[in-house]
Amino acid sequence: MSSTTAVPTRAIDVVNASLKRRYAAERRFRLLGLIGVLLGLSFVAMLLLSIVSKGYTAFEQTYIQLPVVLSAADIDPDGVIASPDTPAETRRKALVRANFRTPVRDALKAQFPDVSGRSGRRALQGLVSSGAALQLRDLVSRDPALIGTEQTLWLVADDDVDMFMKGRSTPVAEQPGVGEARPSGTTGEITLTSTADDFGVVITRVRDFLQRWLTDLDRDIARLERILVDLAEEGSAIDAAMADAEATARAKLADRAERVAGRAERMARKLERTRAERADITERLAAADAGKPLALSDEMPSFLVAVNDGMVKVQQATPARLTGTVVSTLDGADPAPPGTWQVLELRTPEDDRRLSDQQIAWIWQLQQRGVIEKHFNTLFFTNGTSREPELAGIAAALVGSLYTLALTLLFSFPIAVGAALYLEEFAPKNRFTDLIEVNINNLAAVPSIVFGLLGLAVFINFFGVPRSTPLVAAMVLTLMTLPTIIIASRAALKSVPPSIREAALGVGASPLQTQFHHVLPLALPGMLTGTIIGMAQALGETAPLLMIGLIAFIVDIPGGVTDPATVLPVQIFMWADSPERGFVERTSAAIMILLAFLILMNLSAVLLRRRFERRW
Repeated sequence: MSSTTAVPTRAIDVVNASLKRRYAAERRFRLLGLIGVLLGLSFVAMLLLSIVSKGYTAFEQTYIQLPVVLSAADIDPDGVIASPDTPAETRRKALVRANFRTPVRDALKAQFPDVSGRSGRRALQGLVSSGAALQLRDLVSRDPALIGTEQTLWLVADDDVDMFMKGRSTPVAEQPGVGEARPSGTTGEITLTSTADDFGVVITRVRDFLQRWLTDLDRDIARLERILVDLAEEGSAIDAAMADAEATARAKLADRAERVAGRAERMARKLERTRAERADITERLAAADAGKPLALSDEMPSFLVAVNDGMVKVQQATPARLTGTVVSTLDGADPAPPGTWQVLELRTPEDDRRLSDQQIAWIWQLQQRGVIEKHFNTLFFTNGTSREPELAGIAAALVGSLYTLALTLLFSFPIAVGAALYLEEFAPKNRFTDLIEVNINNLAAVPSIVFGLLGLAVFINFFGVPRSTPLVAAMVLTLMTLPTIIIASRAALKSVPPSIREAALGVGASPLQTQFHHVLPLALPGMLTGTIIGMAQALGETAPLLMIGLIAFIVDIPGGVTDPATVLPVQIFMWADSPERGFVERTSAAIMILLAFLILMNLSAVLLRRRFERRW
């Protein structure tokens, strides 16, 4: 009796032990799945955060407010534009030839009358975009009566100024003055003293920079010394080999020895320059330790002192005294009370940035006057592309995308629904229809670039469809989206219960009436869902459109489906290849808009399914 009860007991123990292992394996599997989901979500979140952090500032643009005199002598010396009797075409040509740059230049000159010299005037004009003249042209074209008047206008700033105002180019640290600042003059080279050690921050920052510079130079010196040692050993080895080599080999070794000697000479000169540079920095630090003024250069961070509504660039400094050059004229040489002046640290050296200290001083003065501000960037949504980042917009790409998607929908939806309806409801089941179904499923997995090659070979080269137009783009995208919509439409038709068909046929409806009056309306929500997903896929495609020429530089907004155009993904691709910071910002902003459209289209598909879906 005891032997018969022992076996089940042992079997139960084995089962219990296996259950624990299976439950533990299930928990591990669920944990791994959860970790995978969390990793995927974190990567998506990081991607979105990176895009948004780089692109959200593109929806603002810096503008400078200037009183602009629209002088007739500059704009319309012959009175053609202002005359009401001038034909429209003649006025348009006169506007194109008119000089709108001079009013902008004179308006900037009025803000800083002390600027002189060709380089100074060029730097001052660099604060405003070249598109400011186009703004004036558009203003005068709308109202020629403005010629001869003075208008206070917000003119678009240059992209470098825009990046600076958004804090994306040159970080600026401000420190208010604690003591009383006493300038020795208002222009040229002056000295500035403080009753407190306000310039100690200059000494500290420059010393830290020089110490890091010394560390880098020591590393370079050690590397160059190692290279020279290796070259010397290589030269010795070549000399030893030449002693025992034959005549032919000796000539080759001589050439190699000459190359090694030349490289060693270049490395030696570079080492000498590096050591001299290190000695100069060491001398500067020793002078500062001895209480002497510490000299600054363009390779170091810049320091500007804003005092008496002017700006002084620091050249030499001690904790309480500095020597500098006035880059923006001071209003006076009166002592500045504590808290009314400040020291600005530009952490990026002047040699490594696009804006000079002079230009930053002008920008700071414009900020103090309240005439430089960031406004909503309407140009981003109304302009086509441009070589100037501050003037580049997505209007042409958006219109091109809308034309392309509209035509793609017009071409693909009827064809896909008709094909799905025929294959699912009317086509006989034979090898031919099986081959068609297999090819449709395979086409859904074909790389999109293949459709671009097909469109280039067939639509453009054979049929002569205009290149770089929404029409040919829609034809290519129709081929690409047809398999997706057909598969989704067939799945929607399969979901309609057979009882619907049987009931319709039972009351006397023909097969065609059954499909169009009963089956198709019930399957339409699923078909629309598949269509929207296909359109979202087409909206994000780039590769096939590059093959048919939509990479063209399009400034004008297309007025029809046969006009040259581009689309949003291709515009993003073109901007991503531009090195300017402004284009990096606009690339991310365009990606945000494209993602918003994709999310909206997918959300529409979900809502349509929930709104019209019927459960049987």
